[in-house]
Amino acid sequence: MRRFTDLDQREILALAISLEEEHSRIYADYAAGLSAEYPATAKVFSEIGEEESAHRRWLIELFQKKFGNHIPLIRRHDVAGLVRHDPIWMVRPLGIEKVRHQAEEIEEETREFYASALKRATDADIRRLLGDLMDAESRHIGIAQHLSDVQLTTEARSSEAESARRSFVLQYVQPGLNGLIDGSISTLAPIFAAAFATHNTWQTFLVGIAASIGAGISMAFAEALSDDGQISGRGNPWLRGSVTGVMTTAGGLGHTLPYLISDFRTATTIAIAVVFVELWIIAGVRSRFMDTAFWRAAVEVVAGGLIVFGVGILIGSA
Repeated sequence: MRRFTDLDQREILALAISLEEEHSRIYADYAAGLSAEYPATAKVFSEIGEEESAHRRWLIELFQKKFGNHIPLIRRHDVAGLVRHDPIWMVRPLGIEKVRHQAEEIEEETREFYASALKRATDADIRRLLGDLMDAESRHIGIAQHLSDVQLTTEARSSEAESARRSFVLQYVQPGLNGLIDGSISTLAPIFAAAFATHNTWQTFLVGIAASIGAGISMAFAEALSDDGQISGRGNPWLRGSVTGVMTTAGGLGHTLPYLISDFRTATTIAIAVVFVELWIIAGVRSRFMDTAFWRAAVEVVAGGLIVFGVGILIGSA
């Protein structure tokens, strides 16, 4: 790996050509990945990518004029000090804020590259082009920082905000809510059956831990294997599975932890109170993100929870 300070003007131009080509491809991939849900932002990235492609042509023309037709292949990972950017442009669906942030990082790094190259260049033509490219990258930074204000109409911003909300709901809220519902409701029967069958808080706690963790693992795999997210746009299946598994376990642990209290009556009273809090939280989340009237969500969730709760008590008291 070479140090940047060891590169001569020929090698600096070759590296600049490689970087501009890489950035042009990245922005084209941004545009392709965002076009379906964020068309206005995709258009901005497409235009930036075309500018980067033009920069590459300028650099090639100057290189040929100064050094001939053979351009050595010098890439980012061949030179110390250049950052390797995570390939988020390969992920579908793309997160728009993450893309904007990474675009800003790329342009800032490239501007600093041209500023450092300009200090070391002695040829007038090379200095002129490097200075022009540094100014262009500075302008791109401004576009990345204020992308929501560039070529985005009020209607486009509203559409993109709705798309971002939909992606958030599909990738995080929905799997998390499914997990919380399953963990909070499905574990009621075994936990309270164990509680009323044994009147032993420690044994009930162990049953609750086993039910919560077991349900979490089961739901995580079920969610991850149910949909790869490519067509539905629900994102990485293992991320969704992890969210579902964690929330399932959390839902069960909520009314399991009170049984660490040794007094059975106190532990059960607190556990029942926790159950009602969990059910109201679920109803609130459904109302907020699933466009369901709160009263309807509350009736559905509380009714289901009470049925399972009653089954657990009946079995435990038999």
